[in-house]
Amino acid sequence: MNQGVRPSSAGGAIDLRGVTKLYGGLRVVDDISLSIRPGEFFSLLGPSGSGKTTTLMMVAGFADVDRGAVDVDGVDVADLPPQKRGFGMVFQNYAIFPHLNVFENVAFPLRARHRPEPEIREKVNRALDLVQLGSFASRFARQLSGGQQQRVAIARAIVFEPRLVLMDEPLGALDKNLRYDMQVEIKEIQRRLGMTVVYVTHDQEEAMNMSDRIAILNRGRVEQVGAPAEVYERPQNAFVARFLGEANLLAGTVSAQAADCAVLRVGEHSFRARLAAPIETGQPASLFVRPERVLLEAEAGTDEAWNHVGGEVRRASFLGNIVRYLVQVGPSLAMRIDAQNAGPAPFAVGARVFLKWAVADSLLLVE
Repeated sequence: MNQGVRPSSAGGAIDLRGVTKLYGGLRVVDDISLSIRPGEFFSLLGPSGSGKTTTLMMVAGFADVDRGAVDVDGVDVADLPPQKRGFGMVFQNYAIFPHLNVFENVAFPLRARHRPEPEIREKVNRALDLVQLGSFASRFARQLSGGQQQRVAIARAIVFEPRLVLMDEPLGALDKNLRYDMQVEIKEIQRRLGMTVVYVTHDQEEAMNMSDRIAILNRGRVEQVGAPAEVYERPQNAFVARFLGEANLLAGTVSAQAADCAVLRVGEHSFRARLAAPIETGQPASLFVRPERVLLEAEAGTDEAWNHVGGEVRRASFLGNIVRYLVQVGPSLAMRIDAQNAGPAPFAVGARVFLKWAVADSLLLVE
């Protein structure tokens, strides 16, 4: 283990209690409460305007908390200025100082803390080695690629051994392949150092790839918190289902129910699904199923553990590793199916097909 940049032993637990931010009469952040564990990689995920960056800025101290409390390791820091909180910060635009070389960019937080020169050299060199930039110490920002500049920003954020690092859309300016590589590197650095990371993104794949847990925000409120597999497979409402990945949502009315399963009437069709929450017969709801859980077949099925419906292929889109079908199953009802690419698409546009998906993979959701 590196000796200059050590694993965090100073905590990093965060508790947001009823945090609210008002701009005029608009609640940009509306009574958010979250608990983030020490050493956790926690993402705030949501569309533009959902309040995720404003929430991060309140944790960082760059935005005032109008109501509520921001506790870090049991201490309310809401009234402390950013420089007194001792957090590392990585922004989307990197904020690299163009007049300083890589070494001095990374050394800046240590010099601001008046650390002795031998300690500065040791810690900066260790941090640069950690982000694989040890040989770039004398270069300036104009001589670096976007990915290298991002590594400098990360090294600067961790060099003073903060208990908590905040990242605001740090990979948004990078191309897809480089973004994935940087996701892996950031996650590995976080794991090795044991630091708490709060990460803001609107990219669902990024959040699922990196996070221990995700909070999905919408209109300033938390819709759901959970591990990536949990929020993907078991969304609590239709918004989460739509926002996180691709989803089929078949709107209808609950016609019957028994135990933890219900029957949803959708036009002339009836489908069965598990219940995400208690629901009344006659109530509007939507059946949720992921496109990759729906199978396409040439013949009708009869297995009672599955939902079945016939339809006509309206579109077959080649997306590399998958073929995405759009199948019309009713006058105003269509479903998407993601089939693994195993050669030429077996079903042509216009073909009559039969869809099936397990009742266990179906979830009944309300708005």
